[in-house]
Amino acid sequence: MAKATYKDAGVDLDLYQKAMSSINPLLAKTHVAQKSRVMELPGGFAGLFRLNNPEPGPSGRQYEDPVLVSGTDGVGTKIKVAIQAEVYNTIGIDLVAMCVNDCLCLGAEPLFFLDYIALGKDDPERLVELMEGVTKGCVYSKAALLGGETAIMPDLYGDGDFDMAGFCVGVVERNQVLDGQAIQSGDVVLGLESSGFHSNGYSLIRKVVFEMAGLDVNDQIEELNQRTVASVLLEPTRIYAEAVNSIFQSYPDEIVISGLAHITGGGLVENVERILPQNRRIDLKKSAWEVPAAFRWLQSLGSIDEEEMFRVFNMGIGLVAIVRAQHAEEVQEKLQAQQIPSHVLGKVVQGEKEVTLS
Repeated sequence: MAKATYKDAGVDLDLYQKAMSSINPLLAKTHVAQKSRVMELPGGFAGLFRLNNPEPGPSGRQYEDPVLVSGTDGVGTKIKVAIQAEVYNTIGIDLVAMCVNDCLCLGAEPLFFLDYIALGKDDPERLVELMEGVTKGCVYSKAALLGGETAIMPDLYGDGDFDMAGFCVGVVERNQVLDGQAIQSGDVVLGLESSGFHSNGYSLIRKVVFEMAGLDVNDQIEELNQRTVASVLLEPTRIYAEAVNSIFQSYPDEIVISGLAHITGGGLVENVERILPQNRRIDLKKSAWEVPAAFRWLQSLGSIDEEEMFRVFNMGIGLVAIVRAQHAEEVQEKLQAQQIPSHVLGKVVQGEKEVTLS
């Protein structure tokens, strides 16, 4: 009788070790911004991170009453587009962005990130490509990639299939937590531009683009300056951490940003309403910004109702910042200096809690 081995069952431990050794240099790149807080632990079963920064100077932040903020997310069926296009080095940016941008909405400074990647078979080259994206996302966020898990699961995932999940931990002073209660009448609502579809609505996108329209990932889109379907659909999610945290640090002793909303599934109305306190209302104006051409192309391609578009997609606004009126113009200037254009979408007024879009 033949002896059974793990390799025969679909998991090659030697190949797995090769893949793991290729990842270590990528992790090291993400430790630069937090180098004095990441504690080395070779061969450890978990990662170690110092909450207070021992280094003096602007980067040496200390906390008096710290609150840890955590968030987790995935990338959804955008992964299917990456598989179709055989482009694997950007989807990790989306993964980090979806987690970090959520934590940012509580006013948190991102500290570290953990990833989980599951594949149908050992594939060191693909794993390294996926981790390249995660690494870039962590560098953009100034978050250390502290560890993670790679699972090889034959039979559960088919050849070529994979999935990703991420976990971000940040920190904020307790008296600076953005819970929406600081939002007051007269505050200005700023919409920070997205980089595209980000990572929401891809089940609808794939149905329209590939099923209804019959397009291929390599087809060029005339309405979008001959960009390929893959390049449009795989545009990485914008990460707002550095720009927003620079604003927090510019005004350490006063409330300038009173609320932040990450615009994901549910669109502008539902996500902004989540952070609005009682007795406050906002009327967002569609005329405040020009919806990017990619959204109009998709809408036309699938004959999607306007209301459906604005509920499923960000429509060009990836993050909403509610700011004190006297600082609005200055905040916009600071965002623009970080290459993030923004638009005044409306104002907070007194009234029954509601967000409208007109």
